[in-house]
Amino acid sequence: MSTKPKTVIVTGASQGIGAAVANLFLARGYNVVANSRNILSKNELTRSDRLALVDGDIGQESTAQRVVETAVQRFGSIEALVNNAGIFIAKPFVEYTTEDFRKLASTNLDGFIHITQLAARQMLSQKAGSIVSITASIADHPIAALNASVAMITKGGINAASRSLALEYAKQGIRVNVVAPGIVSTPLTNGFPQEFLQSLSPMGEVASPEDIAEAVWYLTEARQVTGEVLHVDGGSHLGHW
Repeated sequence: MSTKPKTVIVTGASQGIGAAVANLFLARGYNVVANSRNILSKNELTRSDRLALVDGDIGQESTAQRVVETAVQRFGSIEALVNNAGIFIAKPFVEYTTEDFRKLASTNLDGFIHITQLAARQMLSQKAGSIVSITASIADHPIAALNASVAMITKGGINAASRSLALEYAKQGIRVNVVAPGIVSTPLTNGFPQEFLQSLSPMGEVASPEDIAEAVWYLTEARQVTGEVLHVDGGSHLGHW
């Protein structure tokens, strides 16, 4: 007797953490709808009949609508959403500009709201689902060597919203969780000295995208876990080292 594959949406999926998440879910039997701005022209995803690609800026509601419509029309349901799309701008607080904040808010907050609302509506009709968002360990536990206060308005906001949503939808069978990475080896960290990146973790290691993907998989499949912010940061959230 065959079981219908589950379907997951992954935003920001062309490379880095998003690609690692999408590839892991494909390898473990999920259908995957992957989105990023130019995912059709360039991506690091495994080719599969269970993979659908949707180009577009997730900060635009029309993109979110196309992503969700693709998932439902092609695969028939949405069991999971991974909000990975995000941008990060690090600089001293007094140097942030209005344009910096608008960019951060568009991708990190507008994108989260648009796709999560639409996916949640579908999950409510199914009476089940999992939503996992990628934020940052420093949203709750700042590091003096890494100035990113305005960027953390967006990441910390997603942490808070996710805890609220976990309670709002608990009785409807929808779980809402967060993975909060520390320093991860992705295109975002290219250009930084490896020694500096290693110094930002008590374990002295830089995580791989696959490390974060495994945490996302755990939260997606953990039936009794909701409202959790899971730090994958080598222990940096524990305090001074």
